[in-house]
Amino acid sequence: MLTVSQSPARLSDHDRLIAAHRWILAAAWGIWCTGFYSLTLLTFLLPPIQKAFGASEGDLATLTAVGVGMTGVGGLLFGWMSDRLGRRLAMAVSIAAFSLGNAACAMAPGFGWLLAARALVGLGVGGSWGAGQAMLGETIPPALRGKYGAIAQTGAPSGLGLATIVGSFVAPVLGWRTVFLLSAAPILALLVWGRVPESDLWLEHRRQLRAGEAPHARTPILAQLVGPDLAGVFTKAFLLTLLNMSAYWFAISWLPRYLQKARGLSIFGSGWWTLTFVAGSLLGYLSFGWVSDIIGRRLAFALYCAITAVGLVMVTLLWGLVASRPAVGLAFMFVAGVGTGTWSCYGPYFSELFPTRVRGSAMSIIMNVTRGVQFLAPLVITGVAGRWGLAGGVALAAGFAALAGLWVWTLPETAGARIEV
Repeated sequence: MLTVSQSPARLSDHDRLIAAHRWILAAAWGIWCTGFYSLTLLTFLLPPIQKAFGASEGDLATLTAVGVGMTGVGGLLFGWMSDRLGRRLAMAVSIAAFSLGNAACAMAPGFGWLLAARALVGLGVGGSWGAGQAMLGETIPPALRGKYGAIAQTGAPSGLGLATIVGSFVAPVLGWRTVFLLSAAPILALLVWGRVPESDLWLEHRRQLRAGEAPHARTPILAQLVGPDLAGVFTKAFLLTLLNMSAYWFAISWLPRYLQKARGLSIFGSGWWTLTFVAGSLLGYLSFGWVSDIIGRRLAFALYCAITAVGLVMVTLLWGLVASRPAVGLAFMFVAGVGTGTWSCYGPYFSELFPTRVRGSAMSIIMNVTRGVQFLAPLVITGVAGRWGLAGGVALAAGFAALAGLWVWTLPETAGARIEV
């Protein structure tokens, strides 16, 4: 008797990756890499921009803050778009926004134009993570979710590495305007966007909405997030991300400046030190997914937070112990980078914590509003640096990392959970 094998009902029911998964993974990784590159590139171009426009240190802090702050607005806009109009559309519009923003930076005739262009970049970047990670969480098999969510998350250190290379080594040759213009290239990805499938779980959710089978169909998404069934987990997840985001941005937004001004490194020297941090980040991002699938999301998160705190303290407050031994200092920069592997936790973890009806919004709002709040980071560090030096400002990151490692225990463990509509 012949039997007909049936294909799994959902993409996440497969026991291994198929072509559709690979396109989704490539899209999620690519959008996060180019988005994070677009957001962090400015950090390395501040000196020539300051010279071109005669900007003050306060102007540069404002310029940095605008791009980061607008990611919070982007999180709200693209989170809604992701849940209501689809993961694919939200990702595509996000790419278009930050690509066009980069092009506008290249053509800025004055500082005000540059501020507006950076706002557009930040808006687009705000949509580049939530939709992609929501799609991954909904389609990747549960046993592989941590691993492949981590692979997608390596787009962040890859983007930072690319920004470091372009900003430190390419921009001095080609000029900052040419670099911004070339950074509009990600929009070309939309030429092959038709190959990226929509999340079948989201499509099923939309079918239920049209059929009147969804109990929350008429409730606004923000109201659902603060409703009795989700308010607790939403608040705890938000605070976890805020603490970890503060640790990251207090370090990365001022790290090149700290190395150049406080430690006397050249723009090339600080570039190499930052690349060491990026190399550690790549290892941390990749290893976290594997570790968290084995020992759980919470324990892995706490462990990597501790690693970050140790590395940052050594290259800031305890610089005197490593100043005469650059290799040791670089080793601790690498260690601090490894600890940032915590960012590989968020995509899989939040996909498991939130239902499909609000998953894209919850992930985008939490990630981007907490990052948007970091518009205060450059301003705070500037203030702290005036009293305790740049090392003291960057060292605040270690304290935030330690607090995040403790707070994660207020959330439930979800490793390997099956995601339902």
